[in-house]
Parts: sequence; structure tokens; C-alpha cells
Amino acid sequence: MDPYKSLGVNKDASEVEIKKAYRKLALKYHPDKGGTKEDENKFKEVTEAYEVLGDKQKRAQYDQFGSVGGAGGGGFGGFDFSGFQNVNVDFGGGFGDIFDSFFGGGARKAQKNRGPLRGNDIEIVVHLTFEEAVFGATKEVEISRYEKCEHCKGMGNEPGSKIVDCTTCHGTGQHIKIQRTPLGQIQTAATCDNCHGAGKIPEKKCRECHGEYRTLKNQKIKIKIPAGINDKAAIRLSGKGEAGVRGGEAGDLFAHISVSGSKEFEREGNDIKTTQSIHLLQAVLGDEITVKTIHGDVTLKMPAGTESGKVFKLKGDGVQKVGTTQKGEHFVKIMIEMPGKLTKKERELYEELVKEAKLNIKPQSKGIFG
Repeated sequence: MDPYKSLGVNKDASEVEIKKAYRKLALKYHPDKGGTKEDENKFKEVTEAYEVLGDKQKRAQYDQFGSVGGAGGGGFGGFDFSGFQNVNVDFGGGFGDIFDSFFGGGARKAQKNRGPLRGNDIEIVVHLTFEEAVFGATKEVEISRYEKCEHCKGMGNEPGSKIVDCTTCHGTGQHIKIQRTPLGQIQTAATCDNCHGAGKIPEKKCRECHGEYRTLKNQKIKIKIPAGINDKAAIRLSGKGEAGVRGGEAGDLFAHISVSGSKEFEREGNDIKTTQSIHLLQAVLGDEITVKTIHGDVTLKMPAGTESGKVFKLKGDGVQKVGTTQKGEHFVKIMIEMPGKLTKKERELYEELVKEAKLNIKPQSKGIFG
């Protein structure tokens, strides 16, 4: 078979064109896509073709002699596919990822690692009482984070020493591996373990951070909690996360708010809700009652004939809206409380009321009259 025809390229095709053609066909016929037996054979054919045309020496030999390595048969040079089905290739990130690693993806990652790297963000939980959330507070928290090394100023080298090319990758930030696989010789580029892709290392590592640019420290930070903050809200403190590397900016600190409840008040957004019990006679005749709000006691004029379950609104006595001077409302629900055990005089008065109302009722001996 002709490897040029198998890949669908001309004999003067460039290396880029050959690689592109192989990638397209390999993706189309790859066995992991669950194709037919014919697709599997086609995949083997295009892979064997690339084994020849992707290697300069083999391609030159084929162009001159019409075969590679003197192998006969239907192939291009005796490429052995035995055991192919046992090869486990992970395409979890998509077919493109595996070919990126074949054709230079690792190089791009190494190049990216050379520049400044932003520090990691830090997330913490700050616990507040009900009152701290309503009125605001300043909380001091202790966090553990990587900070720029003070001794080397974040450079990684001992002051006075130089920054030199990495002795492992020789300044490239990556190391090349050539492996023989059922797909032929595969060249992969991986980030250098010694310089982590930077291409440079300290001639003499900093004695404090050991060339890691940063040191781990415990730090106390004060966080200003705004009045009116809600449970599960988050406060972002820019630049208060971990220090960056090689001049990269610091990450951010995210404080997630957890607010405890109150025994007296129920909060809903910026509104406050309470329930207040009154005497039966207060409901019948009306009254001025004292309602406890988060801002102090307020007098509520309750009209005569107030029914149990009636809700009154105290405007502006709720929680301050974050970042404004506006406040929510306070809603108080009135519940009529039946009187306790009556005295003889109280009973007589109630009986007089019954007569006055011309009610035909039969008082019972048990309950409040017992």
C-alpha cells in the first residue's frame, strides 16, 4: 500500500500537512469510537502510514526504494500491531488532548509556566452572632497562607547569587521523551520537574524558602463586616490570598458568612418578624403596647377590636440594607392570650358582659372558671 494514498496527501506534502492528515483520519477511525472492523483496519493503515511518513529517514527510504526496512507484505515496512488491543489510551479529555501531548501540548504548558503565576485564593468561614450581622462588626481571623519570602524578595535565590538556566532542561522549561508505541515513535513534551517549567533556577537557593519563592505563615487579618449582611453571603478581600510566584499578583480571600439565629427575632431579608401576646381585653378595647425591636422599644397604638393573628408594620425598624442607610420593616403579629384562672369578681364581671350582650351561653365549671 502507498502511505501517501492512505493519508490522502501528495508526495511533496509538508510535515505539517502529513501530521494534520493523520490526526484527522486517526480521530475518524479510532477504535474507541466504537466503529466497525473495517474502521479498525483503516485506523491501523493510517497509523502505519504515519509511522513511515512521520519519520524523515523512513520517508526518504520509502521515496527511494518503495518500501521501508525491506519488509514485504501488504504493509509499509512491517509495523507490528500485535497486542494493539491491549494498549490503553486515555481519551478522557477528548481526542484533542492526547494529540496535543503528542504534538507539543506539553511545550505550551511549559511556556505558560515561565511567566508570573497568580497566587491561590483562600476561602474561610466567619461565624457571626445575630447582632453582629445586623449592626456590623470587625472580626479578627487567623489564616495560614503562602507569603512572598522576605529574605529573597520572592526571587527564590540567595541574595547575591544569580538566576541561571535550569541544568535539567537547559532553559527550555520542558523535557522531551520519545517512546515507541503501537502508534510508532511518539514524542511528548512534559513540564520540567526541576524548574517547574520556568526554565530558570537559582544558582543558590534561598535559605529561607529553598527556592520556592514563598514561605508558609500564620497571619491575623481583620475583616470589616458591614451592617445588614446576610447568612451565606461572602466578602471578597482582594490581594489577601496567597502570594503569587515570579511577580504574579496575590490571590483573594473569600470570607463566607455564617450567622447564628436569635431567640427573640426572626429575620427575613432585611425585615424582622416577632409575635406578641396581648390580653383579651386589650384586643377588645384597644391599647398602646410596647414592642421590642432590634433598635429598641417602640410604642404601637393598637385599635379596639384587634383580632388574633393581626400583623402590624413598624416602618423602618428592620435591618439596614448593606451599603445604604435604608432599613427594612418590623412586622409584629398579635396573638390574643386567654386569661388565666378567674377570681370570683372577674367571673361576675364576665357574666354581666354576657347579659349585656344578650348571649345565650352556658358557662362551664372547668377551665378558667374552675
